[in-house]
Amino acid sequence: MNLLKKLKTNIVISAALCILLGIVLVARPGLSMQIVCTAVGAVLLIGGIVRLAVSVTSRDGSVYSQMSLVMGIVLAVVGVWILLQPDKVLAIIPIIVGIVIALHGVNNLRQAVTLCQNKYDKWWVALILGLLTVGLGILLICKPFAALDTAVRLIGAFLIYDGLSDIWIASRVYRTVKAMKQEAEALDVESRDMDA
Repeated sequence: MNLLKKLKTNIVISAALCILLGIVLVARPGLSMQIVCTAVGAVLLIGGIVRLAVSVTSRDGSVYSQMSLVMGIVLAVVGVWILLQPDKVLAIIPIIVGIVIALHGVNNLRQAVTLCQNKYDKWWVALILGLLTVGLGILLICKPFAALDTAVRLIGAFLIYDGLSDIWIASRVYRTVKAMKQEAEALDVESRDMDA
């Protein structure tokens, strides 16, 4: 349960950073792309470091932990590269953000499967959100919009959506797993009482 809390915290922090950056980009599309580039690099680097920290401190050998470690390394490396080479990155920011959003969508789909396996009634909402997130990521990768203001606003909107959907799905996964654990503990106590 402790690992689950850490993973939830990690997702919420990353999602909050995405939402914050998204709001800034939607509200102020005229910001210098240099600042936008630096902000994207910083968000990716921080998100990567947070994921790495959680993975290293909770080495449980699970697939999720290993995937989180790989994702953390990828995010941190891309973040550092953007911070060190902002001029070369400006033209491909929509593609980079699209890749990150698509990866988040894949993670959301995996969490939707977990909700389905744990018999959560509205698991299909998480599935739809995951598919939508993957779709938005692919749209940014395939159509990196030429107009700078439009691209910046769209990236901001996608980041806000991605952050909100991550928080919703993570909260449902956490709640479902917590309820299942409590139910299992109650059954365990019941069976021990019957044995006694």
